[in-house]
Amino acid sequence: MPPMPAVRRLIRSILWPSLFAAGAFIVLLGLGTWQVERLQWKERLIAARNAAVTAPAVDVPRSAEVAHRMDYRHVQASGTFLNDHELYLGATSAAGRAGYHVITAFRLEDAAIVLVDRGFVPAEKRAPESRTAGEISGVTTINGLLRLPHDRKPYWFLPENSAERNYWFYVDPPAMAKAAHLDGVLPFYIDADAAPNPGGLPVGGQTRLDLPNDHLQYAITWYALAAGLLGVYLVFIRRRLAQGAASP
Repeated sequence: MPPMPAVRRLIRSILWPSLFAAGAFIVLLGLGTWQVERLQWKERLIAARNAAVTAPAVDVPRSAEVAHRMDYRHVQASGTFLNDHELYLGATSAAGRAGYHVITAFRLEDAAIVLVDRGFVPAEKRAPESRTAGEISGVTTINGLLRLPHDRKPYWFLPENSAERNYWFYVDPPAMAKAAHLDGVLPFYIDADAAPNPGGLPVGGQTRLDLPNDHLQYAITWYALAAGLLGVYLVFIRRRLAQGAASP
């Protein structure tokens, strides 16, 4: 057995590395477990979205309570576009072209109003007079996906909406209704489907349905790092014990 001074030196030499390794190991395991939980949450979200998207189309609801259960559900309605109440959501096309989503108020047959994201137009086509063919008048039928707006700004780094400039970074039906001087606007909106509009603009069907799901890879990475740390620590301890046994 090594003498007591050697034992004390050995303990001192491994104490702080051991505490650091234990803390890092716990953190890495926690991060891996968190990613597993995120994976399960994302899988449930994907399943719910797929179920909604593949369900048959229904009429536009009239209450937030009913709409809350219908995010990404196909809906259809007849009514009239209020083309003098257009709102412009800053956007980028799938090809990377800067422009806007044209959001237009749509008066339903019972006089309720729902905002409709009609689709993308390039920046130079923002003005309605530059795409008059697409300004549908009279009673028409719309089809699209019901979308629930975010309760607040979806990302902290997004600028605030500018109602004064009619430039929006995210959909906010109450604020948009106020800016457009509209009453009776429903608390959700509709993403129009890809059915072509007269004149080709706006281009509908802009809803992004794919949800990235990389949580399994992240979990494996964190657990692998934890296993690697444990292996390095065991090698370290083995060497220190061997050195302690050889010390006088």
